[in-house]
Amino acid sequence: MATAPHRRAGHPTTLAYLFLLLSQNIAALLLLPLIIISAVLTLTWVGLPFVILTGTLLRTLADSQRRTLAHLLPNPPTPSAYRPIPPAGITRRSATIITDPATWKDILWLISGAANIAIIAIPATLLAHGTFQLLFALGLTGPTLYGFYTPTTTLHQLLTLAPSALLLTLSYLLLPPATNLYLRFSHLLLSPSEKARLTARVAHLATSRANTIDTQTAEIRRIERDLHDGAQARLVALGMNLGMAEHIVEQDPQAARAMLTQARETTRHALTELRDLVRGIQPPVLVERGLHGAVHALALTHNLPITVTIDLHGRPADPVESAAYFAIAELLTNTAKHAHATHAWVHINHGRNRLVITITDNGTGGATPTPGSGLAGIRRRLDAFDGTMNTTSPPGGPTIVTLEIPCALSSPKTLPSSEKA
Repeated sequence: MATAPHRRAGHPTTLAYLFLLLSQNIAALLLLPLIIISAVLTLTWVGLPFVILTGTLLRTLADSQRRTLAHLLPNPPTPSAYRPIPPAGITRRSATIITDPATWKDILWLISGAANIAIIAIPATLLAHGTFQLLFALGLTGPTLYGFYTPTTTLHQLLTLAPSALLLTLSYLLLPPATNLYLRFSHLLLSPSEKARLTARVAHLATSRANTIDTQTAEIRRIERDLHDGAQARLVALGMNLGMAEHIVEQDPQAARAMLTQARETTRHALTELRDLVRGIQPPVLVERGLHGAVHALALTHNLPITVTIDLHGRPADPVESAAYFAIAELLTNTAKHAHATHAWVHINHGRNRLVITITDNGTGGATPTPGSGLAGIRRRLDAFDGTMNTTSPPGGPTIVTLEIPCALSSPKTLPSSEKA
């Protein structure tokens, strides 16, 4: 995902997005009769399931329009701010949809679909007619133009090049103003109110805070369990061995020497487990060399060949750096275990006050962030920083996971020495 400033699409790309917007508005107009029918049926209980169905379809269409507009707007995409639909209860779910102000703004956008279609259809229609007449002038269509003009000579046929050029020129000139008018109108209708935006923001922060607390509690319990079952148990055994050796050192020096050897081995294992535990909390290389050095070190020790490219002119805050490192480590572990990949790529850069991490592999694809999975855990970890994770993993691959974390960079503590591993 690019982090450079948004650039307006060129005319061919803009035209393609206009056709997509046109199809979305046509689908919205087809949905309008269903919404009217469901509104009438709400007079009885039978209509409530139809409200849930049409409301969900309306939200899906409006969100698809927002995503398409994001490719044409110079500003960041307009987010949706719907009230979350309760997981159960037909009456509660339908009441949430009906009383949501964002729903009524979407309905207004739905009703204005005819005007939207007219705005974006004008340059598209001119282009279609101009292209058809151009093909006719070149002899690539039938002998009759629109069923009423049949040229008798080649010169008469070439005369249709003039109106074709005029139509194509008009479509080219009308495309920018029509696009701007459509974008302004759609932005006005599809942008959430400030109150709805703040409500959605508060709900998101409350959810991410709860997830962060749960994650921290689980991490503390993991550390306690590792200490209890690992280092603590070995230290208890060490104390017992030293006590027994102390009692028998004079009667049986040979046995005492064996116990001391065993105690030394126990000490070595305890130190190893403590180092592993500390490394799981905060790897020393991350503290010393930052995200740049830690990711390169991770790539060097990984079983899978990994190409790392990093463009960071500074270091994120320590919590962000730690979250990014462990997210990358878990994604690469999942790639090695499940993706059957032969190569992976990690790209890290920073722009517009966002740390952007892209992990790509050439594996079999099909990765989905299902509840309880490693991807869902990474998403919960990023929620604590208001970060996002986008996954593209079609069957057959490739898998592309993009992580974005809002943060600023400070002065680098260490200078990286290489760009690739």
